[in-house]
Amino acid sequence: MKKLIYYAGLMVVIIILLPMFIVKGCGRPVEKKPPASEKADGTVKIRVYHSASATVEEMDLEEYIKGVVAAEMPADFHIEALKAQSVAARTFAYGRLSGVYKPKEEVHEGADICTDSSHCQAWVSKEDALKKWSPFFASKNWNKISKAVNDTKGMIVVYKGAVANTLFHASSGGRTENAEEVWAGVSVPYLKSVESSGEERSKGYITSFLIKKQDFVEKFKKAYPDAVFGDNILDGIRIVDYTTGGRVNTIEVGDVALKGTEFRTLFGLRSARFVVSSADSKKDDMLKITTTGFGHGVGMSQWGADSLAKKGGTFTEILKHYYTGVDIVSISEFGTSGDTTQK
Repeated sequence: MKKLIYYAGLMVVIIILLPMFIVKGCGRPVEKKPPASEKADGTVKIRVYHSASATVEEMDLEEYIKGVVAAEMPADFHIEALKAQSVAARTFAYGRLSGVYKPKEEVHEGADICTDSSHCQAWVSKEDALKKWSPFFASKNWNKISKAVNDTKGMIVVYKGAVANTLFHASSGGRTENAEEVWAGVSVPYLKSVESSGEERSKGYITSFLIKKQDFVEKFKKAYPDAVFGDNILDGIRIVDYTTGGRVNTIEVGDVALKGTEFRTLFGLRSARFVVSSADSKKDDMLKITTTGFGHGVGMSQWGADSLAKKGGTFTEILKHYYTGVDIVSISEFGTSGDTTQK
């Protein structure tokens, strides 16, 4: 009887259960869900924090980039410069979307990037972009920007298989800066000082403003309360040394030595490429601070990019000039490599 039950059970396994396991094992593999940022049709989505309205919006990455280019670069720039800006902006966004580069402060928690240019990248909607341009050129400008973005669709900058941190600025003053000389301890092999000519056309390339010596001292002492000044304020201001890119590296004010970048922040200067002088003989109580260029000076100079483009440079040549030793690849190509971390 026991043998009969044993054989009956064995037949059940052979006839019924075994085919079930075989069918299950030969079935279609379970498909991996695409990343949250990428839809099934291959489009990439990005969550954008609108700083003005404090709201988060998910949008197509390519449409987002059009708004960045419209906000960050003049539409009358050469098309190759606009393409370079498109790729730089896309790379910057993709680096934050993929989690390679994260902000130190969670100013836009729940979003990948924000529209505050001092923190991430500027952005403007198509509607607002059209309003800011002359009605005679609005549509033409948007179409030109759209072409620049579409012609470089999905392209990003990588360095040795990792997403590059494609920083950019308006104008460098003739030479860009080493990253580590702007942000101490942050040495990046592709963010090195290079020549950047043709920026003189930019508005406010050289800018001066006057400040009363008394106001200068008061402002400085708010930041450095123990600072001591002599009778002649100007004699107590001395530039100690310069960076590779020609910006003020260290400056002495009274008995305090500080970084040129700190001085720039304190007085709200357009760049750290500055000089402090006497206003003129008739205004002995005033100091004059003159700056050259606009921005931190690291990475791509936007006005320099336009100058290179006008000389015949392509967008890839522009990018490889300002980002040393990089490659330009598509997001889809980069994604298949499986390498999304910085090395």
